[in-house]
Amino acid sequence: MANLEVIHHPNYDKTVFMPFSPAIKIKSGKILWLAGGTALPVYHDHPHKREQILKYLVNDLEAQTRATMDGIMETLKAAGASPRDVVHMFIFRTRPRAGDIGRSSAIVNSYFAPFNHKPTTTNMAVLELGEPEQLVEIQVVAVVD
Repeated sequence: MANLEVIHHPNYDKTVFMPFSPAIKIKSGKILWLAGGTALPVYHDHPHKREQILKYLVNDLEAQTRATMDGIMETLKAAGASPRDVVHMFIFRTRPRAGDIGRSSAIVNSYFAPFNHKPTTTNMAVLELGEPEQLVEIQVVAVVD
């Protein structure tokens, strides 16, 4: 993460838990854009096959978030990157319920905690995603040397 600098406000209260950083300055490197990840395997049929949808897109936000993050970690590794290289994540959720943002954020943060890293994040509820059973999609932007 030597090519990245986490930016905090001068009056940042470190006793407040923040699951993301307000800004990250890119000092050097190349931008790595990941395709939006879902609970489907990274490589899956297009158009989507119904049996794959039923197998992987279970009606469980936490399970879909975990499977999505597993695929993202595989893609980062394939690019020679790690979670500490991630500068921004766009998290899209459907069918929002009270507490969803906290549940999905806790899972996402667990992938970055071992690296003591918190990327900037945009977390939003949307009307729908690619399939009716799909509850989450995550797009990642990283910087690599």
